Amino acid sequence: MSPFKLVGFFELIHGCTCCRNNKDINIKHILNGLFIGLLIWSSPANSVDVVVNQSVQLQSLSTKQLRRIYSMRQVRWADGSSIQVYVLPSQHKIHQRFSKDVLRIFPYQLDRMWNKLTFSGLGVGPVEVPDEKTLLKLIAETPGSIGYVEKYSEVDDVQLIKIDE
Repeated sequence: MSPFKLVGFFELIHGCTCCRNNKDINIKHILNGLFIGLLIWSSPANSVDVVVNQSVQLQSLSTKQLRRIYSMRQVRWADGSSIQVYVLPSQHKIHQRFSKDVLRIFPYQLDRMWNKLTFSGLGVGPVEVPDEKTLLKLIAETPGSIGYVEKYSEVDDVQLIKIDE
């Protein structure tokens, strides 16, 4: 990539015109651009909310617990009740964001785990639903259920779960 293309990028990121005038890229500008990019990338605006049926007596889950639930290795809550997992289709942008940002695994890895369980006869994968509205409706109706939405809004019989690192 030529320095002139980078100059345009950094000018765009932080509005600096000194790079354009001097045709020189300053390390301060590189670090500034990377920092701003990191802030944008890790922004909570990109987060996905985890929701459960009101019957689930939890306020928070760790990322590790959530990964166990979505890999279908944990099939019961602490009180012994069954966990019903609902997911959006693998190609859905919210599912991909949930997998990468919350579970910290790629969507194809989840698909492989679920397929292996199903085809080996050792278990079943989650229930796939077409959209968030259907997912919320099923979570509200199904005791012990869990799912995720782009942005949680108050729904009867559904509660938001905090995810601890």
